[in-house]
Amino acid sequence: MTMPYHIKAERVAGRVLVVGDPGRARLVAGMLEDARLVNENRGLLVYNGFWRGVEVSVATHGMGGAGAAIVFEELLQLGGRTLVRLGTTGAIRGEVEVGDFVVPSSAFHHPGGLFLQYFGDICVSPSPDLELAWLLASEARSAGLKVWTAPVVSSDAFYAETGEVISRWASFGAVSVEMECATLFAVTRLRGARSAAILLVNGSLVQPGKRMVSESELEERLVKGAEVALDVLAKSP
Repeated sequence: MTMPYHIKAERVAGRVLVVGDPGRARLVAGMLEDARLVNENRGLLVYNGFWRGVEVSVATHGMGGAGAAIVFEELLQLGGRTLVRLGTTGAIRGEVEVGDFVVPSSAFHHPGGLFLQYFGDICVSPSPDLELAWLLASEARSAGLKVWTAPVVSSDAFYAETGEVISRWASFGAVSVEMECATLFAVTRLRGARSAAILLVNGSLVQPGKRMVSESELEERLVKGAEVALDVLAKSP
């Protein structure tokens, strides 16, 4: 087995919740039973613990697809087989409200970069495991959450997002923008693993005044999303 260069854990659970923010990893780890920190190298916090008696891991992947790809690859090397991303996303359509959730049906991405290096001249269409995505959306709706199931855009350049670019993305059917889902879906598909995502809409790029600025409100919604994701992971084969 290839040993990871960056995650210095001996193993992770087959079911992994991945998050961008180390603070979010600590938050979710606090919800687990018997959570143990098994990696903090490079600030990539990884915890092993139990949710409803089922072993799960929580791992930090940071910001951006290129760095996240390293983490996803290494989690798979360490035993991960089902990865669910819990993250935040910015709305790019007026009807998508702050506080809603998005379960991506696919993730648009720009050509080149890591996709060119992984896939050469093939245009891949990154999409989640459909059963896993359906379970996330169903569980979230059962929990009373408002959920959009639609494409998202995975952008590499946070500060390059202009009104014109956003309008174009929305015209193609995307409802929000984030940074890592296309990478997650492509890498796990390539490696024969499963993945999906549930994303909290914490701001709007078409209505900049609408943003979840209260940490307590953000945390409350993220905990609800985490409960959904962990329940689905626990039920997954």
